[in-house]
Formats: sequence, structure tokens, C-alpha cells
Amino acid sequence: MYSSFNHPQPDANGYFGQYGGSFIPPQLQTIMDEITKAYLTIRQEPDFLSELARLYKHFVGRPSPIFHAQNLSEKYGADIYLKREDLNHTGAHKINHCLGEALLAKKMGKTKLIAETGAGQHGVALATAAALVGLKCDIYMGEVDIAKEYPNVVRMRILGATVIPATHGLKTLKEAVDAAFEAYMQDPVNQFYAIGSVVGPHPFPMMVRDFQSVIGNEAREQFHEMNNKHPDHLVACVGGGSNAMGLFSAFLSDSVMMHGVEPAGRDLEKQGEHAATLTLGVPGTMHGFKSYMLQDEAGEPAPVHSVASGLDYPSVGPQHAHLKDSGRVNYAAINDDEAIHAFFELSRLEGIIPAIESSHAVAYAIKLAKEKGPSDILVNLSGRGDKDIDFVVKHYGKQYGIETMVEG
Repeated sequence: MYSSFNHPQPDANGYFGQYGGSFIPPQLQTIMDEITKAYLTIRQEPDFLSELARLYKHFVGRPSPIFHAQNLSEKYGADIYLKREDLNHTGAHKINHCLGEALLAKKMGKTKLIAETGAGQHGVALATAAALVGLKCDIYMGEVDIAKEYPNVVRMRILGATVIPATHGLKTLKEAVDAAFEAYMQDPVNQFYAIGSVVGPHPFPMMVRDFQSVIGNEAREQFHEMNNKHPDHLVACVGGGSNAMGLFSAFLSDSVMMHGVEPAGRDLEKQGEHAATLTLGVPGTMHGFKSYMLQDEAGEPAPVHSVASGLDYPSVGPQHAHLKDSGRVNYAAINDDEAIHAFFELSRLEGIIPAIESSHAVAYAIKLAKEKGPSDILVNLSGRGDKDIDFVVKHYGKQYGIETMVEG
């Protein structure tokens, strides 16, 4: 666990190259400085690290295994491996940083955790962590996503969280972030905003990355144990970018190709029909940090779309922006139809139903296998698809031979 947090970036002001920082009101900056100080202290404390390691092992079920997807590999001509974050308690990678943030909030004397969620996985994970450590929990979620990911809304409520709809704008993830920030500003002393990705003002891009780096640390050791080498390629979906950053962080100094996969949505050529921030965005500032963002003609965050609720965000973590500019990571885009095809391919070839978010990474791995031929491709399977089943059957069931039940 100690090695997880020894990363060279960001600098003291939270910058990864020219990206990151903290662009927030002065009164909130005071609170953010307290969080930074508390985090930099607690991440060196053996008791905290031991407690986090204990929860990762006995509560989350870590380490998550690596699985060789033999049937998928034989069909597409490359060895495709899956880092099984979908097997974590709550069904995704989100629990990794939610436990860390909840423990930090408790130590700081906060009484409530608040957060945004898109697909609902972060919301479920935070509600779970809040119940475990004994804190109240408010989750902000766009009305569109509440309808789309309703099974996760039920889980959050069962766990004792209050789910608050974001009813303005497109009523999706960006609006949920807006609403959560507004609520946080009303009482930053007693509330802790547990940001759900490697985004937001410093220290959150650093802190969430650190907690998620357990993925890459495990994967590096596990893959080498299996094959006595590193994989040739790493693949992970990118919305805000936490699961990708968690995997990539352990391999940045190795000669491994890395691929971050964004949503091309319905139409990569049309604004509002995709969320391919690093592919088509420009540097800008929103939600308290500087990174690439998709902007409209007025310089405001542009409307976005993805079939995956967890990916429809018009910006991206600042470390990803830095990795794009440096050329260390290749960022590509997969459209809705390709992601859904991969959803069914993995389900029917391997018996693993992935989250639609993760399906973007699986789709790109399939494309990579076709292009590169024999090679080792490690995909971060960031979440399971339970939450997506109703949506997929409703919108794609007929196309893939699934008959929906007739009411009455």
C-alpha cells in the first residue's frame, strides 16, 4: 500500500504539466487546503494504510483477479485479459476511492458525504462506504440517469442514502456535478464532497488516483506472475478517467502501450452527440480545474451524450490531459453501437456481462486485436452490467434476439 502513493505528480499546486490546479472561491479554497493537508498527512500514517488494506481485502474482496478471455481471444486473434474490477463489492472500481474518501472524511470530523453520480456506481459505492463508517450521505443524480440506471438508485436508497435529482439542463452527469457543488458550497465545514473521479480541484485528481492505483499495482504483479512479462497494451474506458488512471499509474515508466477509450456516442462529428473530450476538446476550466473540455461557441461546457451514463461528461481528469499532450497515452473513441456489440460479445463468449462503460474498452480491445494481431491486451473491466440490463433489453433487445416481457 505504501508504494501506491509515491507518484511524482502533481506539483504542490495540483498541476500535471499545465493542467489541474484549483479554480474555486476563496472561502472554499480554505476548506480545500484543509482537505489537502489532512490527506497528505493521513496517507503516510500506518494505521490508515493498514485499515484501508484490511477493508480492500476483507470488505471489497481484493485483489481482483486477472482473467484470460480465451474465447474472445481465439475469435479476434490476440490474447485479451480482463482485470476483474466488476467482481469488487458494489460491482465496480468506485469502491476503491470511496472507502479512502469516507475514512478521510470521518477522521476530519465531517458528518455527511455528498457526491454526484452518472451510472450510479459511484453513488452506490459511496452510500456503501458511508453506511460502513457511520456518515450521512446525499447523492446527486441527473433525472435522465435516475430513469436509465434505476436499479442503482434503489441500491443507494436501501443503503440509507438520499438520492437528489438534478433537474436542469440535460439532466445528466454534468448537471449532477453542478448540483452537488452548489450543495457543498452551502456547508463545506460539515460536509465532505467525495468527488467520483480524477477531476475537480486539487487534491481530488491526485487523491482519487492514489486510491485507484491499487488496480495497476495489482495488475502489474499479477500479469507478470502469469506471463513473466508486461502486457503489450493496456485498455480502459475514460469518462472522468479514474479507472484508467488507476490502471495506467503503475505502468507509466514501462514500455507498455496505453489506450484510453472515450465515448464517440451517436455521431462523433456532431456536438451534443458524443463525449469525446480528449479527441475533440480544447483546454478550458470547469468544476474547479483546468483540463480538456468540450465547449460550445460561447466557451461554456457543451452538451454531451453517451450510451454509458458514467461517460457523458464534457471534461476529463487533468492527468489524462497531460498524458495526451506528452504522447504517453493514446486516446481513441468508440461509438454507442460498437460498445453495445462488445457488451453482447463478452456476455455470450465469456459469460461475463460488463457495464456499458467497460464495454467501450472491450470494443477497443477487439479493434486493437484485429489491427495488431498476436499480442497481449489487458482490459480494465471497470464494472459489471447488472445496472444496464433493463436499458439494454429495452433499446437493443430485439436487435440481439432478446424478447422483452409483455406487461399484464
